[in-house]
Amino acid sequence: MSTEPETTQDAEPGTPGADAAAVAPEPAGEGVDRVDGPSGEGDVSGEGDVSGEGSESSGTDGGTGTEGTGSAEGAAQLSEAAAELAAQRVERERIERRKAEKQAPIEAGGKLSGTAADLLAAVRAVESGEKPVAAAFREPEPAPRGTAPEPVRQPRPVTAPAAPAQAAAPEAVAAVRAVLTGAGAPEALAAPVVAVLGEGAGDRLREDPWQLLRVPGVRPEQADGFARALLGAECGPDDERRGTALTVWLLEQAAVAGHTALDAPALTAALSQRSVPDPDAAVQSALAEGEALVFQDAPAAAPPAPASQDDAEEPQERPVRILIGLERYALAEESLADGLARLMNSVPKEDGSAADWEREAASAPRSAGELIRTAATHGLVLHTGGEASRSEAAALLHAARALGLRGWAAAHTSGGRDGFADRLARQEPADGSATGTATGAATVAGLLSGAEGPARDADGALDLDVLVVLDAPQLDVETAAMLAESLPDGARLVLSGDPGVLWSAGPGRVFADLLAARVCPQVASRTPDPGPIGELVSGIGIGELGQVEAPGKEVVIVPVRDAGEAVHRTVQLVADSVPRAIGVPAEQTQVITPGHGGAVGTRALNTALKERLNPGPGRFGGFDPGDRIVHSPAPGRALPGRVVRADTEGLHLDCSGTPVVVPREQVERTVRHGWALTAHQAVGLRWPAVVVVLPGDAAAALTRPWVYTAFGRAERHLSVVHGVEQALPRAVAEVPQKPRTTRLQALLKAQTPTAD
Repeated sequence: MSTEPETTQDAEPGTPGADAAAVAPEPAGEGVDRVDGPSGEGDVSGEGDVSGEGSESSGTDGGTGTEGTGSAEGAAQLSEAAAELAAQRVERERIERRKAEKQAPIEAGGKLSGTAADLLAAVRAVESGEKPVAAAFREPEPAPRGTAPEPVRQPRPVTAPAAPAQAAAPEAVAAVRAVLTGAGAPEALAAPVVAVLGEGAGDRLREDPWQLLRVPGVRPEQADGFARALLGAECGPDDERRGTALTVWLLEQAAVAGHTALDAPALTAALSQRSVPDPDAAVQSALAEGEALVFQDAPAAAPPAPASQDDAEEPQERPVRILIGLERYALAEESLADGLARLMNSVPKEDGSAADWEREAASAPRSAGELIRTAATHGLVLHTGGEASRSEAAALLHAARALGLRGWAAAHTSGGRDGFADRLARQEPADGSATGTATGAATVAGLLSGAEGPARDADGALDLDVLVVLDAPQLDVETAAMLAESLPDGARLVLSGDPGVLWSAGPGRVFADLLAARVCPQVASRTPDPGPIGELVSGIGIGELGQVEAPGKEVVIVPVRDAGEAVHRTVQLVADSVPRAIGVPAEQTQVITPGHGGAVGTRALNTALKERLNPGPGRFGGFDPGDRIVHSPAPGRALPGRVVRADTEGLHLDCSGTPVVVPREQVERTVRHGWALTAHQAVGLRWPAVVVVLPGDAAAALTRPWVYTAFGRAERHLSVVHGVEQALPRAVAEVPQKPRTTRLQALLKAQTPTAD
């Protein structure tokens, strides 16, 4: 591998800036400021190593917010002050631009300012049939496909979150607002409270103030303050209502972290930390009121052998594990286990004899042939492998089509869907002589919503015979349960994916639990990912981080010493070095960083990249036409795209060729700039070039699956902005996926007790 391609143009580092709407903890501390070389570029000299050996990085990691240690303290503080001054300068310039834009008088609504004045001007322009006058709309509009009428299937889950707010009765919102303001709580919570608690939300809050914890984003200390203001002297930490609400809140937080249940001791310990005097009573109260469910599961490991003959003569009680979980996830895991057992126990549809299946398997490459043979006689098959293994899944669908079976593939993202559709097309005969039932590709969300994929039969099941789910590690328990319930008896389900990538954003670890349970056949791909990037990622998958030969600069290491240098070099790579030296344009280069907050998080990098690649005033919620964005219509879904325009309907996006309109009230919550993403947002997607940024303050967040996922997003070129020194090889070798507590593995083994 090599260092960064030589650069001849100085790239401004941009302004990281702070974001008041941060939703993740800000990584602390920057390293020592760098001193640029004579050219002002600060070009890296010498070979860079992914493992950090020989790196020029000399910064210190921050873990508690302290800016460096020892003699580096003054320099680190200077770096922080410089960054803050730069952020203030940009903010002052933005304020001056807004003042200049508001000089012209407004005939009506003259007292409006800021966003309200901008929207009024846009509305008047639309009403008069003219183009809006806002600066954001002065640029020429993109390709015509962005302005084409939306297809009938457009109202997908994208707009679903708006339904509860629209359905809330004004009188119910007013009643809740009165309760909130009377206790000093923000009245902006009124609509969310009604959406969560229903029409009688006001009365429910008066009876139990801690019901406020059910609203997303509300923390226990805020609910405690609200309860004190509402109840006065009657409020206390031993209130049974408080213990129940905190129990439910902790289980919800556990679900956000990926758990479908919690060990009872862990839950009671967490309640103790929240000053609940009797945690066991709080848990029992939540169980009695039906807020949570209790389960007894046998531990995964067998009990230890008796130490002596006397011990062996006494009957040994089998230890059990007590788990507490929310009903929705408990039912989802049980439904999933039942659905998978049904598929495993039902006889696969017999379209084609054993000889026909064998003929198709024999004509396919080795790994693909094994997958075809296994799917011929089993209703559930697990298929593991990297990006190259998707060709084997395509071969299976090609064989199914030749045998008259209706086969479909479902990917996690639209990019994965389109890429797999291209693979299917490449396997079709060039003369167009293909016969059999048509195959196709869809997204998992589109398949379940009915916007993509096959129709449903009279029983409501998907009208197909073979379903290959790509990116299977991204399935959470609720999505997987809906898929299993949607398949008819006799259908074949193949769950295909790379077990080394990050798990799902939602609760559960479905693919990992199935692999561990060993209740169905597993086919491991023997098709390696090609090239230096494939070799590097394969090594990471087994815990080894070494150098690879990259004669075509497929892998480039850029050592940095502090946060400011990391931002500068990232912008330089995307805007100049990679397009010039590698031939990949900036719009096809993706930046990946560990978190949203901090001096080198997605917010700071997106600010700097927007300033360089698409500067503009951000007149609609901080966005301008041409901005790269990521749209998250639901938790765990990330749809990359571009801003087309903005009007009174909302923000118009183009997400992989699909027009999407995000209403104004949802923009701040569901749309972010997308030049820089986290690895969780990028999973399931690939780009021609990827720049992975590893600042020194992110060392503690690195794990082997994170590095594996981030590095594996690159197709042709990977640049690593490296500031974590030895933390990177240590994470690859020693830090596995964070564990999750689930019940699926035990449920699956109970469904198939004879499985090994």
